[in-house]
Amino acid sequence: MKRIIYSFYIDIPDSELDLFDLNILKKGHTPTNVYTKYQFREHYENLLNCKINYANNINVPFRMFEYDDTYKKYEENFRNNYPFITTYNIVNFYKIHLLYELSKEFDEILFLDFDVIPLTTDNFFDVWDLNKGICVYENTHNVKKMESITGTTQTIRSPTSKYYNAQAMLIEKNLSPSNNVINTGIIGVNKEHLNKLNYFYDFENNLKTMTKLKNNYDIFPKKIVDFFGYDNETLFSVKLKENNVSVQWLDNNWHYFFDTQGFIPDKVKFVHTINKDFKAVWRKYSA
Repeated sequence: MKRIIYSFYIDIPDSELDLFDLNILKKGHTPTNVYTKYQFREHYENLLNCKINYANNINVPFRMFEYDDTYKKYEENFRNNYPFITTYNIVNFYKIHLLYELSKEFDEILFLDFDVIPLTTDNFFDVWDLNKGICVYENTHNVKKMESITGTTQTIRSPTSKYYNAQAMLIEKNLSPSNNVINTGIIGVNKEHLNKLNYFYDFENNLKTMTKLKNNYDIFPKKIVDFFGYDNETLFSVKLKENNVSVQWLDNNWHYFFDTQGFIPDKVKFVHTINKDFKAVWRKYSA
């Protein structure tokens, strides 16, 4: 059984940052993507080393992917084929692409977003039997009811936007609109389920469908459709349902969203540092 842990960090040039949150940005605040970029730069070494340490502790190899020639070639090909896709979305399709590249060599794969920090030496692969399905976190509980949505209560990356976008895609495919919002910050998968997911099959047509739906107000009102996009997690949700892929939902210990609550419980294994308050996590990491 060959296993691998990987992460990636693509330092998007300032000129290509997608300032998606300007519609809800408070005066004097730094746009989320700009703030994230600065925090990653400041904490780069610790973010890399904590993952290397975890991989060493469980005796699994680790690989880091960055803004190298391989990524640049991928981005160039993507732009040539799909010039309407933003750099941010290319980066996030790339991390799924890496799953398939690694599956050519490895049987089981654990992906950790660069802002995910392991606080444990417990072996993920021993705790989660990847033969039972893909391990991801479900974020459907954060979806807002349609009647409470306004033009400033969501962004193109909010769970609400992804949920209704996936619904629209499933309806377009004549499938049940029922879906689960997926967060791909942590993914555990084996080769069998990854192949069944078949993420990039008919990829061009799926992007065409996304484009069509961005201009279709027949099913959902404008306040919903205006935030449809080309999100890797939207397509992930659609593919899970379309191909009937088995899923295991990561619990809050193995995928802890550190956002607004200001604390990290002792039982947490992996912290997904949504708020980019890495200093707080390092204090927990060192305790």
